[in-house]
Amino acid sequence: MKSITFSKFTILGVDPGFATTGFAFISESNKVQKVIDYGVIETSSKEQFPERLKYIHQALTKLIKKYKPDAICVEQLYFAKNVKTALNVGQARGVILLTAILNKLPLFEFTPLQVKQAVCGYGQADKCQVQNMVKILLKLKSIPKPDDAADALAIALTYLQAKSFLDKTK
Repeated sequence: MKSITFSKFTILGVDPGFATTGFAFISESNKVQKVIDYGVIETSSKEQFPERLKYIHQALTKLIKKYKPDAICVEQLYFAKNVKTALNVGQARGVILLTAILNKLPLFEFTPLQVKQAVCGYGQADKCQVQNMVKILLKLKSIPKPDDAADALAIALTYLQAKSFLDKTK
């Protein structure tokens, strides 16, 4: 993984989904991390699937233009019990990757195992452990909701944790 070197920069973490896509913007300056914004992009099940993908692209593009991140981190798709859901999430993930490329953002991808290891120090951590560590690491008053937004914060933190490690090894 290559590291981005900025004295101050903003990272966008994205938890892909076609019904709900989590997003999180975290800035870091002098090794101090600050949550800028987080939430979800929700699509309507009443819409045709291609329209839902278009909405994800448009909403993410609008957020990118507003917060101007220096890089984007996206969770890799691992496995799913439901093949149709996995295919749909994979297509949403493709739209997210394309949106990053169209906005000329450096792109980093992390597996769920890497996210858990970076945030909790344990690759088999459960969702509750990850959410509690996100709260602690980012000095939040409560666990971020909904879950997809908390996952996006964890994905952004994964890059920041990896960046800190990479900077020390230079």
